[in-house]
Amino acid sequence: MISLPKLKLPLTLLAFHYLLLLLPKAQAKSRAGCPLAIASYYVWQGSDLHHISNIFSQQIPEILKYNPNITNMNYIRFGSRINVPFSCDCLNGDFLGHTFSYVTQFGDTYDSIAQTTFSNLTTEVWVQRVNAYAPTRIPDYVPINVTVNCSCGDRHVSKDYGLFATYPLRPGEDLSSVAAEAGVPAQLLEKYNPGSNFSAGSGLVFVPVRDENGKYPPLKRKKAVKASFLPAAPEDQCVQQKEGNPSGSGSALEKASESVALVGVGSLGLEGSAVDKSVKFSYEELAEATNDFSIATKIGQGGFGSVYYAELRGEKAAIKKMDMQASEEFLAELKVLTHVHHLNLVRLIGYCVEGSLCLVYEYIENGNLSEHLRGSGREPLSWSTRVQIALDSSRGLEYIHEHTVPVYIHRDIKSANILIDKNFRAKVADFGLTKLTKYGKFSLPTGLVGTFGYMPPEYAYGDVTSKVDVYAFGVVLYELISARGAILKTNEYGPEATRLVTLVVNIDVMQFEDILSRPDPDVDLPGLVDPRLEDNYPLHSVCKMAHLAKACTQVKPQLRPSMRSVVVALMTLTEDWDVSSFYENQAPLMSPRLVVPLFNRMMDFVIEVVTLSKRVECNVRVHALNEIKYEYLLEVITDVEKIFNIISLLISLDLRSYYGSIYCVLVLRPSHLVMIFLGQRFQ
Repeated sequence: MISLPKLKLPLTLLAFHYLLLLLPKAQAKSRAGCPLAIASYYVWQGSDLHHISNIFSQQIPEILKYNPNITNMNYIRFGSRINVPFSCDCLNGDFLGHTFSYVTQFGDTYDSIAQTTFSNLTTEVWVQRVNAYAPTRIPDYVPINVTVNCSCGDRHVSKDYGLFATYPLRPGEDLSSVAAEAGVPAQLLEKYNPGSNFSAGSGLVFVPVRDENGKYPPLKRKKAVKASFLPAAPEDQCVQQKEGNPSGSGSALEKASESVALVGVGSLGLEGSAVDKSVKFSYEELAEATNDFSIATKIGQGGFGSVYYAELRGEKAAIKKMDMQASEEFLAELKVLTHVHHLNLVRLIGYCVEGSLCLVYEYIENGNLSEHLRGSGREPLSWSTRVQIALDSSRGLEYIHEHTVPVYIHRDIKSANILIDKNFRAKVADFGLTKLTKYGKFSLPTGLVGTFGYMPPEYAYGDVTSKVDVYAFGVVLYELISARGAILKTNEYGPEATRLVTLVVNIDVMQFEDILSRPDPDVDLPGLVDPRLEDNYPLHSVCKMAHLAKACTQVKPQLRPSMRSVVVALMTLTEDWDVSSFYENQAPLMSPRLVVPLFNRMMDFVIEVVTLSKRVECNVRVHALNEIKYEYLLEVITDVEKIFNIISLLISLDLRSYYGSIYCVLVLRPSHLVMIFLGQRFQ
């Protein structure tokens, strides 16, 4: 959402014309991409079909359809070219391309990924531009974006060719050799690639290629587009960019990293990379499963639509049927949950765009946190359960803040958006207002969205950072303690803020802050605790959570902790820790940088104590009692005082549900310095 919707179209058009000026070689245009393009992959020594299949997420039999010359799938000749099919998307309505997800390996650089792994189908500058990591600090075993340009043809050149390869030129090639290889006239290649130097030995050109039947498919006529509930790109908006170099096109690339790639292909254009892993349901199937969305199957009502219970293909599901005007929220949620998978984030099963906008989620049996705290007829949540719910939801938020590329800001964290499963574990839901941002970017200007009572003061300025979610999470922590709802009260934070917007904050925040600022808050704090808990809670634990909530709801966002620090605080809630160390202006708790292996996703494990050294080995004891050894590399830690506040962590830790960061906690023992690893189970 933006603050000035009336300026949206003119700004888009202005940016488009500016892009054309910056890209003089941009030529053929396509409304919304095409379902098929080809990557001409130059085989380097050591690569094989399995490697190519993995990096392009394409099955080997599908690749073989476009390579009839390959007779032995276990052997491909070094220096030959392999045609790899992929979809050509209109990225954010700006240019044609496809964004592949590649998991980095040890020693990878942006240059090696572009030149070797993807065989010059992209460039180092391009890959760096669409990813968050600095070139010198690319972690191992993390997914990054790799964008490859493509073409869908140009009816002004010829209607006889509708399938094109993105072709990286190599030394020794020229116009004649490329034309001969493609089996098309040299003059035709020049028309498709005006201004290109085919003898340069580098750069990208687009070359007509044969389909799986060995024929050149013609350019398909564009059918009349039926009425659509999704925003469609204007005619000729998406430009074909020839060079794999984003010089001068930063704005387009940043938009591409945000693209949902959902526009215009097929009936409603959802055949892009953003939804490849989600199931597409027909409206008829969803209507049948919900008895035509009857009131009897309705289980909830949100800001953008109603939620219905259904059983689909043997699985219990919750179907959110969204209002027609909520297309932006639909696209935002579909994008995030298609690409982001975490134990503490609700799982998206599929979607539907036929006649209605529907999102299909896993069914979470126990409703949401707000219902448990204030709903009638429910047993009160025990204090230990409340702490676990806080920890689970903080892990989900930390994941989207710290570990996705790009990172995301939820913008609507509240107790009603934290779902509780049958085991009373929490999952964060409702990503319709989510914004993505690049790592290190301080703020995103935005319109006022979210829920009053959970909005931080900086919303008056229209600035959004991850600290917006931290503030809202602090309000949720107060709710877990008091079980009170988001009571609203006008509160002014200065004339400048008031002039921009009337701020509405949770009155509980002010009540808690008043008590926590007293010399002995333990005396008055029980008066704010949920009376349904009676005396069945440890007061010191409640006090610690209240202090953490206070840190999260600081007026100045820079004083709030990161979600990573919040996770650490909640994991050590029953032990002693210094509240001041969790403020953002203090030294970070987690200083070591670990290079760790990928743990098996389903492994339940406890970590044994290991002695600190430059290179250490750690025995990971699986619950089945068989032992597996993993080797960890770590930097020598010189400043350990900052993390001794969590000195009392248990040696054996049950991490069955943990999907958060890798942490290393130093613990001082009489004889030696030891480490406890709180490990991540990667997906």
